[in-house]
Amino acid sequence: MPKVFDIGRVVVIIRGRRAGRKAVVVDIIDENFVLVTGPKELTGVKRRRMNVDHLIPLSIRLPIERGADDKTVLEVIKKQGLENFMRQIERIPAERL
Repeated sequence: MPKVFDIGRVVVIIRGRRAGRKAVVVDIIDENFVLVTGPKELTGVKRRRMNVDHLIPLSIRLPIERGADDKTVLEVIKKQGLENFMRQIERIPAERL
């Protein structure tokens, strides 16, 4: 199985109260869990551990280091010009729920 959840990968959360919001993978805990952040002031997703079954990886990858803090992630998002993209809330198709 290819490694799709790598450091800096932008993901969409598909389950829970944050469903439809985007986040960035900042650390890989094990094969089932990753650490993500929005950052909270941009997307409303605070730094938390999430199950990979609750995430959809997107093709966008940010050049950040493992365990990067929210300030660094926010700076990279602004530098890449992805602020509006990250703020948008996605509709989750019914078959993905």
